[in-house]
Amino acid sequence: MDSTIIYIITGAVALIAGIFGGKMFFAKNTDKQVLEAEKQLLEAEIQSKKVIAEAQIKADTYKREREIEAKEKFAQLKIDSEKDVMLRTQKITENENKLKQKEQSLSQKEANADKLAKENETIKENLNKQTEIVNQKRTELEKHQEEHIRKLEKVAGLSAEEAKTQLIEGLKESAHAQAVVLQQEIIENAKTNANKEARKIVIQTIQRTAAEQAIENSITVFNLESDEIKGSIIGREGRNIRAIEAATGVDLIVDDTPEAIVLSSFDPLRREIARLSLQRLVADGRIHPARIEEVVEKTKRQLDDQVMEIGERTAIELGVHGLHKELIRMVGRMRFRSSYGQNLLMHSRETANLCGIMAAELGMNPKLAKRAGLLHDIGKVPDEETELSHALLGAKLAEKYGENPAVVNAIGAHHDEMEMLFVISPIIQACDAISGARPGARREIMQQYIQRIKDLETLAASYNGVEKAYAIQAGRELRVIVEADKVTDAESDTLSFDIAQRIQTEMTFPGQIKVTVIREKRAVNIAR
Repeated sequence: MDSTIIYIITGAVALIAGIFGGKMFFAKNTDKQVLEAEKQLLEAEIQSKKVIAEAQIKADTYKREREIEAKEKFAQLKIDSEKDVMLRTQKITENENKLKQKEQSLSQKEANADKLAKENETIKENLNKQTEIVNQKRTELEKHQEEHIRKLEKVAGLSAEEAKTQLIEGLKESAHAQAVVLQQEIIENAKTNANKEARKIVIQTIQRTAAEQAIENSITVFNLESDEIKGSIIGREGRNIRAIEAATGVDLIVDDTPEAIVLSSFDPLRREIARLSLQRLVADGRIHPARIEEVVEKTKRQLDDQVMEIGERTAIELGVHGLHKELIRMVGRMRFRSSYGQNLLMHSRETANLCGIMAAELGMNPKLAKRAGLLHDIGKVPDEETELSHALLGAKLAEKYGENPAVVNAIGAHHDEMEMLFVISPIIQACDAISGARPGARREIMQQYIQRIKDLETLAASYNGVEKAYAIQAGRELRVIVEADKVTDAESDTLSFDIAQRIQTEMTFPGQIKVTVIREKRAVNIAR
């Protein structure tokens, strides 16, 4: 449409320009020129008409094209709208069908709900009726039960609470007796099964180990060639003997014993220093305070060298290498210590050998076990006194001098004063007990032994129903005789278990103690 308007305007402008030009020409030119001007005017008019006709044709063509396009768009829009209408109609139809289905489902559910409600009401009515019947029967049963209880109380002469108490007490006693028997059976089975292989290993270990036995006393007898030497040792107004006692820390007892002087001290190392010093002084013949101090100091240094030599030789013989010098010195000092009459170094060597054999039998590291066995009692030979127990002190010293954590734990735990964290710890504990508890290994002072026997018998006699108690086999077995009228067979088992547990927790003893409770009933009559 826009181009058609442009063509029409262009033609009109050209026509107006021709007419206006012709009039101007006629006013200025001659006739000839007028003719030419008219000719030009006609040509211009023809040209303008031609342009207008072309513009009209183009305008019509453009108009028809636009009309065709508009019809095509209208037809496409009509098709699209018809499709939309059809889709919407289908959706509406589907929704209507779904709504109808939902309505039918809801109607069905409502019908089912009404049916269930009616059934529930019927069931509820039946339950109410049955509940009433049950309540009536319960009331009747309670009445019968009360009557029955009154009759039983009248016949038995006991109230219900008293009968219940007696029944509970009887059940308690029966259950306790059965529990004790079962407990002992479980303990015996566990010991039998758990110790079967352990016994085999321990017996093999003991059979394969032979250890020397050494008994140490608190005194040492120094023998003299003649009693004349006693005067030189005592000195003028006793100055020599006082100098020896001050330098060595040992008491010298000079009595009527012929050709002998008694050296008394709890420390075997001090007694050995005093003995060697006296031996040198007597051999030299020069006995006076200054010489005594000189000889004692020299003896101490030589004995220190001897201690190191003993420690090194012991470590080499046992195959324990890489020990710190201080630990080697402590091992050597064990030679001059004793525990319950058992030489500490011999005990440690024996324990180390036992540990090595037992560890080898169990498939473990025998060298590490030997190392721990040799060092397990180093806390008994400290340089300074301390409040710690020898096991904890030994663990502290071993840790200080760079020992393996397994060795440190085994030393500290061999008396259950530290938690066992490594497998070799119980082996060290077991071998220490084997070495200390075997016959002939240790001895006690007579007063201590007698007191331990008395304590065992007193502990057993403190229980009700015990008539007599005897500690036999050097205190390794306790036989308890009970009165048959006061103690039953089941109570005998309980009594034996209780006494054993109390001995284990309250007393200190080597090895183990067997508790035997004897109960017998004797009927005696005399025919006259």
